[in-house]
Amino acid sequence: MIHALVPVKALVDSKTRLRRELSQRAVARLAEAMLRDVLEALRRVSTLGRIVVVTPDRDVAAVARDAGSEALVRNDPGLNAAIDAGAAALCRDPADGLLVVLGDVAGARAEEIEALLAAAPVPGVALAPSRDGGSSALLRIPHGVIPACFGPDSAARHRELAERAGVAFREVPLPSLATDVDRPEDLDAVLAGAGPALHTRAACTALASGAK
Repeated sequence: MIHALVPVKALVDSKTRLRRELSQRAVARLAEAMLRDVLEALRRVSTLGRIVVVTPDRDVAAVARDAGSEALVRNDPGLNAAIDAGAAALCRDPADGLLVVLGDVAGARAEEIEALLAAAPVPGVALAPSRDGGSSALLRIPHGVIPACFGPDSAARHRELAERAGVAFREVPLPSLATDVDRPEDLDAVLAGAGPALHTRAACTALASGAK
């Protein structure tokens, strides 16, 4: 079984680079909208098992549950530690696979997530790179085959970890998963793309109309 894990920071700490142009409240609304879009895409993938948001923020957990997913509230030990702790809690069978999708990949399309699942070697690692060299989505089968190593240039680091572990690695460029939103230009790219991002588009429309 493959489960999905979505790591999300506390809303008060989210998207600091967007705050150069938007208020903290507006950034929090966008972060919530992007999470809803990611969860909606994941819920449309019928082959996934559980879908869990791991977060230190109870408001984020409430959004996850309202969107039909589970929530795991934990103190924030850092992104990769949170992912691996969440994996240990979520994957009860050592053979279970784990798909990690960042909570700000607002343009995610279910069919492209399905393409990543279909491309995954077993055992092994499949990765959808972000346009800046990071990892927007990471699938590990089994979930402990390599550790999570998200951050700058993480696509290359995940590839290196797979090589060291002696397991197959497949990088699958997918347009709707290529942009994780950290900067205003990232948000522009999502809104200009073909991905649905319905909640994010609605939030941007509300903000443009002055509801900040």
